[in-house]
Amino acid sequence: MAAPGADILRVGMVSSVGLSAEVTSAAVRAGISRFQETSVLDRRFNPLGMALVATPDLPPLAPGIEKTAGLTARQIRMLRLAGPALRACLKGAPPGPAAVLLAGPEAFPEGRPAPVGPVFLEQLAAQADITIDLARSRVFPAGRAGVFLALAAALEGLSARRYDRVVVGGVDTLLDLYLLGTLDLEERLRAHGIFDGFIPGEGAAFLLLARPGAAQGGTALSRIVSVGTAEEEGHRYNKGAAYRGEGLDAAMKAAFAAAPGEPVRTVYAGFNGESFFAKEWGVALARHKRRITEDFVIEHPADCVGDAGAALGAMLVGLAALSLSEGHRPSRCLAWAPSDLAARGAAILDKA
Repeated sequence: MAAPGADILRVGMVSSVGLSAEVTSAAVRAGISRFQETSVLDRRFNPLGMALVATPDLPPLAPGIEKTAGLTARQIRMLRLAGPALRACLKGAPPGPAAVLLAGPEAFPEGRPAPVGPVFLEQLAAQADITIDLARSRVFPAGRAGVFLALAAALEGLSARRYDRVVVGGVDTLLDLYLLGTLDLEERLRAHGIFDGFIPGEGAAFLLLARPGAAQGGTALSRIVSVGTAEEEGHRYNKGAAYRGEGLDAAMKAAFAAAPGEPVRTVYAGFNGESFFAKEWGVALARHKRRITEDFVIEHPADCVGDAGAALGAMLVGLAALSLSEGHRPSRCLAWAPSDLAARGAAILDKA
């Protein structure tokens, strides 16, 4: 029987503070941010602050898709963000088609389709100049917590030996005028006079996973011990249910149940700058005190990269993996993230 969990072999990442996983990790540890006023104006005609990758630093669209009809500006930017991150993740990997489990933005605002679907994977393969095994790949349009749904599927597939290696990642950009306009009307964006809001961001992060011990020469960065997922019935946009903050608790309960042993000493939190998600973290922390040390270290990378949407969860796991590998943060690590809608997710990481 295959061992539970998965080894993280490589991480690829693009963020507003770095064009690689290593640079992003160093910048986040140093507390560097690049929040800047943009040309996008809020409803009061003040410039919005955002955490964006400089457009000249992004590669152009690949020739095969630059004339594709129907691509939105958001989809184009996500392809340009994801391409180099995916290529970096697969650098040095064995040749052959890669199975990719990708977290993407939720179908929000209500009535809009999710921006990322199966066709996006075909376009991403062209943009990254790689071959994706489309038959074994999948998209999870679930926002910040989407990567934990993808990780759960990856661990199950590795255990069942449907994969030898699998790529799990997330990509998103909040640089979308309709989306920003909706969030602005809801007073969720950090702006003049609004302090309980977030800085919109963007990015992409990918993890190359294999079964525990399958990496040759001890090259694994860290190990994903377990993953837990759940749903929050009383999420922000479900006005018909009370917000009890129990979704994250359920996700953490599932992750801890599959990860006996040492308590967590470092937490990579999916806070985005809004106080809304503090309630469920408080509930979860109170219910899992025995599994988290009293002197735990908490990291919230959105302080540096902004709310990177569906990329944020993948960034959290990637940053935790690199910090464990380089000895910058104590083991074990807990990474968690909540989506705007129902999805919640958590993962336990340890040294490889």
